[in-house]
Amino acid sequence: MSILVYVEQAEGKFKKSVFEAVSYSKAIADLNNTTVTAISIGNVENSELEKLGNYGASKVLNVSNDSLKNFINQAYASVISEAAAKEQANIVVLSNSFSGKGLAPRIAVKLNAGLIDGAIELPNLSNGFEVKKTAFSGKAFATVNITSENKVIALNPNAFGVKENNVAVSIENFEPTIKNEDLSTIIKEVVRASNKVSLPDAELVVSAGRGLKGPENWGMIEELADLLGAATACSKPVSDADWRPHSEHVGQTGIAISPNLYIAIGISGAIQHLAGVSSSKVIVVINKDPEAPFFKVADYGIVGDAFDVVPKLIEAIKAFKG
Repeated sequence: MSILVYVEQAEGKFKKSVFEAVSYSKAIADLNNTTVTAISIGNVENSELEKLGNYGASKVLNVSNDSLKNFINQAYASVISEAAAKEQANIVVLSNSFSGKGLAPRIAVKLNAGLIDGAIELPNLSNGFEVKKTAFSGKAFATVNITSENKVIALNPNAFGVKENNVAVSIENFEPTIKNEDLSTIIKEVVRASNKVSLPDAELVVSAGRGLKGPENWGMIEELADLLGAATACSKPVSDADWRPHSEHVGQTGIAISPNLYIAIGISGAIQHLAGVSSSKVIVVINKDPEAPFFKVADYGIVGDAFDVVPKLIEAIKAFKG
């Protein structure tokens, strides 16, 4: 028996959220006196697969098949489920990423497993198998007890952290059964932002809203983000107006994030936006309206015009770094 963790790759590389999921799986394995097996789908070099051993995976199942080169929900769920049966793994872990949100329920159905999505803590085994998770779009927390033999856990990015735990790792080629019906829907192309910090993985996020007045004023937001090594984000009205790409939209109808630091500039704080960012460890709000709803949930707030505050903040950071 082992813990199986799905390690999502992007262009043959693993992101931080993958190492976090492996770290989390290793911690669960230690609680159950067992080991961690990772499953990678796609063309990934052995040197990259070996990195998983740094975080606790003692075995890696490598699936390299041209028909699975691009992500296909149903096919990937079938492959992961078959791997779980092969390894006799009754716990499957994956990151609660965009693809993970589609995979987790499909895997749970195939394994007749209980599902916890949005997990933020290790299971508590003192009273069954209890896991704390986010609820109501991140506005609350719930503790769920899974009573089924098989369990699927989708871990929120940045919830557990990356923890090194070096073990000897073996790599095994795995050739699962691939059903034609699982390939009925094919993704022809995935366009990814390059040279940018991924929003779900980002520990620091600088976000802005309509208070910036137009796309031509985003230079200072990007400069601040670059200085901090942060990802950039925006509110829904901004992406709807095509000031910024929709891939940067955070909120209930966009990307839900949980960075260590979220800086909101010129965003009023509508409940739909708060739902996607409320899991942030620290929230800093810059807004000239002292009655802006965002101040009610902010850890730190600056009442002032973004066009006055942000340039001064940039200069202060430059001086500190200098």
